[in-house]
Amino acid sequence: MPTSSARAAHSASMELVLNRPVVVAFAVLGALLASAASLLRRRGMLGEKGARALDCAGYGCMGVSMLLFALAGLRGAAA
Repeated sequence: MPTSSARAAHSASMELVLNRPVVVAFAVLGALLASAASLLRRRGMLGEKGARALDCAGYGCMGVSMLLFALAGLRGAAA
């Protein structure tokens, strides 16, 4: 069973991660990565495999943002 100090640290870290700027930062980072993948592939500066990896990373960041947004809503925190 976690101690009260461990619980407080976990709660503080959850509040930090579910904070609105963090959620928005993940969404913006994801959009930038996905856009960069498309742009760099079109200009020939990135191969198909690299563009796919960058695109997946971008969509992964956007997915994390959506998950954090949903968790913040379930917790009652403003995201």
